[in-house]
Amino acid sequence: MTVEELRWFVAVAEREHVTAAAAELHLSQPALSRALGRVQAHVGVPLFDRRGRNLRLNRYGRIYLERARRALAELDAGGEELAEATGAGGGGTVLLAFLHTLGTWLVPALLRGFGAARPDVALRLDQGSAQEMLERLRAGDLDAVLLSPRPQDRSIGWHPLATEPLRLAVPPGHRLAQRKRVRLAEVADEPFVAMNGQYSLRRATDALCAAAGFAPRVAFEGDDIGTLRGLVAAGLGVALLPLPHSAGVAIEQPATPHLQVADRGAQRVVGMAWDRSRYRSPATEAFVAWVVEHGAALVPELAGDGGAAARQTAAAPEAPAAP
Repeated sequence: MTVEELRWFVAVAEREHVTAAAAELHLSQPALSRALGRVQAHVGVPLFDRRGRNLRLNRYGRIYLERARRALAELDAGGEELAEATGAGGGGTVLLAFLHTLGTWLVPALLRGFGAARPDVALRLDQGSAQEMLERLRAGDLDAVLLSPRPQDRSIGWHPLATEPLRLAVPPGHRLAQRKRVRLAEVADEPFVAMNGQYSLRRATDALCAAAGFAPRVAFEGDDIGTLRGLVAAGLGVALLPLPHSAGVAIEQPATPHLQVADRGAQRVVGMAWDRSRYRSPATEAFVAWVVEHGAALVPELAGDGGAAARQTAAAPEAPAAP
């Protein structure tokens, strides 16, 4: 029994006349009769009693008709929801997740730009660590993510958007607070406050410190950069952090000194990732294509020369592959 045959059963049950139903359905009467036979064979009991040239639903048919109507209504509603979610007929929804630190500058810029270009497409937002978001992307629970660094999985598409310098945040009054530029080796003996191990910023901190010849002595691990800045300001330790942003502009002189780091590689490339191996809805395709074409152009006004740095240091952008 097929869904179409179930629809034909409902049509005959409502009209109680095979010939009339066949004409409305543009079927031959024998074809419709055979389809009714398959439906009754599927449920295992007769659903009609014949009265001359007409059919009458019996009590089993009345029970089954109600369920058939509900089932078809659910299937139709599901199809409409899928069309709305994927944007198959225009519109649709994109599930986008991003690092917490991008919520004050990059994400608002993309929302404004894409929203102006495609007001019919809705963006549903979430946040998380890079590791968590990539797992959800691979599982199909997200359509695209904004993160750093570039995923190593070659099935994941990638487009760089900005390069953020990492600064050394120190407490006000710190012995280095009046400096503009430092080397990490100068704070090798000091306590650090850092993100916990699931965040890419923590892995970047550990790698930069290792390259400088020491392992950071971590006094506190957290999952919120605002908290880390507050603890640095309170004198608990130093931290490697991107500059804070306000209204989309990097604050070059925050209340807590953020010093330039002379060590090579003290930066992170931020970009968009999507799963090239999975089906992508028309709405997702539209969003990915728009970010690839326009996203980096939004960065200079947000973070100084970040857009130029991204174009110089990151791998060549990838165009979205066909699903």
